[in-house]
Amino acid sequence: MSLYAGLHSPGKSVSNLLLRFSRRLFSDSSEQERFVEALMQPQPDYSCILWCRERVEMPFAIAPPLPWQPPFCDRLSAHEKPGKHPLHDQGYYYCLDFSSVFAASSLLAIPQPIQPINLVIDMCAAPGGKSLFALRSLQPKILISNEVIGKRIGALTSNLKRCFVSGTFSQHTAERIVLSLDSEVFAEEIPQTAEVVIVDAPCTGQSLLAKGEKAPGCFHPVNINKNANRQKRILANSAQLVAPQGYLAYMTCAYSPEENEQVSEWLLQKFPQFQPVTIPHLQDFQSHLSDFPCYRMFPQNGLGAGAFTVLFQNAETGERKLFLLVF
Repeated sequence: MSLYAGLHSPGKSVSNLLLRFSRRLFSDSSEQERFVEALMQPQPDYSCILWCRERVEMPFAIAPPLPWQPPFCDRLSAHEKPGKHPLHDQGYYYCLDFSSVFAASSLLAIPQPIQPINLVIDMCAAPGGKSLFALRSLQPKILISNEVIGKRIGALTSNLKRCFVSGTFSQHTAERIVLSLDSEVFAEEIPQTAEVVIVDAPCTGQSLLAKGEKAPGCFHPVNINKNANRQKRILANSAQLVAPQGYLAYMTCAYSPEENEQVSEWLLQKFPQFQPVTIPHLQDFQSHLSDFPCYRMFPQNGLGAGAFTVLFQNAETGERKLFLLVF
């Protein structure tokens, strides 16, 4: 009997591309099977909510929090539908998959300076979850949420408007700016101005399968390489925005090494001033496909659909350039 025979059901079969992909990710056959099963037979959705306003009495059943889970996020029990509750429409919280919390938690490893962080840029911001996470965790004076894909701007603007409340979590009022510019424009106009740049990069979207959604061609090598090249371009432009001693957070919701570890290795070669940062609270999620600090959540772990995250620091010394909005 085939290793994956138990996964077959009428009208649904495991593709050869997925089988080969699982063997590239894992050497252990049982882990290969668990990974494929998580994609072919998605489990109940464990939603998460990120509190954007003051907490109110919790209307949902909560799953046990993980030790590193930020206090402004709650992981909910299976089958809860927080997006349908009135508190959602009133902007009390933002709904997201727990894998997104995992990826964005790399920001929690950034030391909080005595003076507030001036500028955070979320380069690929739609639909807005990472921007809101950065607002809660870093409390910057200025938050730029950028989205180059025009049809996604509406959702980004709507979510930030619904959830953003100036000054709620800090003693200063954050200035929120939404832009739709290519990353190259930022690199040319405001280099070395941001203490933190977030790149939640466009990817093949392989983790959508673990949510029961579709991602056509997500395991095809041509599609993977196309996305990896796009990620390198965005990341290279974004790296030029990071001020000396600042941070660059890179994350995807893909599983392929070409979009994750290999893109990270490329960045370290092209920009040797950047160094990967060890994130103690994610040490149990260290990628087995790399020998430098970078972290993965896989869908078979039962915590979310899956994600990759790595945090780099610009080791150069010097002064941060003054940020002027010139677009």
